[in-house]
Amino acid sequence: MDFSLWPAASRSWQSVLEGAEYAERTGWHGVWIADHFMQNGDDLSVPVNEALALVAGIVARTERVRVGTMVLGNTYRHPAVVANAAATIDQMANGRFVLGIGAGWQVNEHAAYGIELPAIGPRLKRFEEACQVIKGLLTQERTTFDGKYYQLSDAPCEPKPAQLPILIGASGEKVALGIVARYADEWNHWGRPDLAAQKGEVFAQHCERVGRDPRTVRRSAQTFLEIVEPGDTEATERKARLEERGAHVVMGSAQEVLDVVAQYPAAGIDELLVPDAFLGEGNRRFDALERLREEVLLKF
Repeated sequence: MDFSLWPAASRSWQSVLEGAEYAERTGWHGVWIADHFMQNGDDLSVPVNEALALVAGIVARTERVRVGTMVLGNTYRHPAVVANAAATIDQMANGRFVLGIGAGWQVNEHAAYGIELPAIGPRLKRFEEACQVIKGLLTQERTTFDGKYYQLSDAPCEPKPAQLPILIGASGEKVALGIVARYADEWNHWGRPDLAAQKGEVFAQHCERVGRDPRTVRRSAQTFLEIVEPGDTEATERKARLEERGAHVVMGSAQEVLDVVAQYPAAGIDELLVPDAFLGEGNRRFDALERLREEVLLKF
């Protein structure tokens, strides 16, 4: 199983870059950037950097790590614009870029910017059309598409990427995983190993319906990982706050964290993403990441 770093887009550009350079230097597999314009909460004073700009900067300053978006929101990014941006970034990355896309979800973000957030049914239908548009533009000489939400007429997208994987971030078991089965090269979702195993079983059923081997789809997942000392009340409080927000958290001794992480491969996960949003600033962040790397990740 591979391990990748997820620097928070709320960090400064210099801090994000330091995280990416650390990942490159110390053997992490990849670096992922979330796509939002603001925090999902009441405190809107926290700055959030734009995802594609960060990704372009990272690929220009690294040589080895894969770099991807986790994930671009379809409701506020036209798929033709996404495809052209992705093709350019892929050139800059020399084939290391992964285009992560999703249906869009953050309610306060859409309200603040006056962007429509359709009900989940129409939103997923729009997203499925977007997947077809993006795949067409990235692989066909010209793309014509006449859908309900998107219409393209003999549209170009040049230069073409040599091989640009499309990752879909999705967890909805009735419809969204069916879209993953039809269009994704990679699939990502949040969750601990037990949830990953459950989602994998549902996904396999969707793949069977469309005649696809689920093993051909690379799978990744993420959870907040942190090694803490026994009796660390601050860490316990931090975990409680995260879980109150619905976050997935694995926190404890090195052995406790290792025991959970070791269950991911059997649950079908090929790559585990480690968000750094709550690991602190400066040396504290890198100390926490190094401890994870040395006491857990290197065991794999």
